[in-house]
This record gives sequence, structure tokens and C-alpha cells, in this order.
Amino acid sequence: MGICLDELRQLVIRPTLKHLRNWSQGMENLLLGTAAQESQLGFHLKQGRRHGLGIYQIQPHTHREIWDDYLIHHPALASKVRGLASQRDFLDHPHNELATNLRYATAIAWLIYRSAHIYKVDENDVDTMARLWHQHFHHGPAASARDFQHSYAKLVSGADPTDSAPRYTGVARPPRHRAPRSGPDARLNGQASRQPLA
Repeated sequence: MGICLDELRQLVIRPTLKHLRNWSQGMENLLLGTAAQESQLGFHLKQGRRHGLGIYQIQPHTHREIWDDYLIHHPALASKVRGLASQRDFLDHPHNELATNLRYATAIAWLIYRSAHIYKVDENDVDTMARLWHQHFHHGPAASARDFQHSYAKLVSGADPTDSAPRYTGVARPPRHRAPRSGPDARLNGQASRQPLA
């Protein structure tokens, strides 16, 4: 298992889509399904000799096309996306952001669908999500729309919330009371005894 589903949804995908002013439950689910199919929600960031990077396994040439062929015509949107990237590393190694910057990678994944004129999808229509992924996102013959449906059922809609990172309540337990030690090195009120030892 990769990243906790709820955390990926609430801390990465949802705020990124809201930053881009394009949040919908359907688009959120499509991106979760894409991450589930491409990397098992982040279990792999680089798979063997495949060229894809990050939780969405975006290929460098696709990344370049988004900037050169789509964002060049949408400067305000380009500015929002650039604001998600790191200040200096992006200039030297832009493709590394796909593996190391979850919000930036999410924005690029969304733009792959957006540049294909996908503006909305029904939040429960997994068949359509699978078709959109296969037509516009997937590269190569290795996987099918059925594989997307299987990954979605296993990791998104059928995910067991207890099979994840530990859940913290935020309530600190009081320290256990310890009986004071006896002997010349006993601690008094949390301070070591200052009496010289014989």
C-alpha cells in the first residue's frame, strides 16, 4: 500500500484542485483512480525502466507537452501551477517535481485530462473514469480500462480505512508515576542528588 487514501484525498488532491478552482468530487475520484492504477497510490514512484514518474507515473515528454502546448495559451493558469513547484529545483530539474512534489504532480495530472477537454465526470461513474484514463492518460498496451476498474475497486472504493497508517487521537497520555529510586544516586524532584558519592 502506498499513501493513505484519506490523506492523499484531503491533503493533496482536494486542496490542489481547489487552488486551481476546479474541484469536484468526480475529478477528485478520477485522480485518485489514476494514482491507484498508475502507482498503487504511491507505492512506486519509478517503476523499472518505465519512463513515468511519481504517483501518477507522468512521462517527461507529456509533462513538457502540457507546458509547451497547453499552458502557454493559459498564462494565468500556468502561473498558478508554477506556484506549486519549487523555486529553484524546478528550473534545473523540472521533471523531478513529478516524483517529489505531490501537489505539483496532481496539478499536471489534472491538466492532462483538462487539455483533453475533460471538465467533469460523475463521481460514481467508474466505467467512464476508466475509459478517460485509458484514452487520455495511459501510455502503452500493458493495461486496460478493466485494470483501472480493478485498481479503483481495490484501493479507492473498497479501501479498508483500518489498513492504513495509525490513527492518532491527539490526546496525550499522562506520564506513568514512578516510585523514587533509593540509594545515593536517587533523583529528587527531577534533579540528581548533588551529594558527593562515597
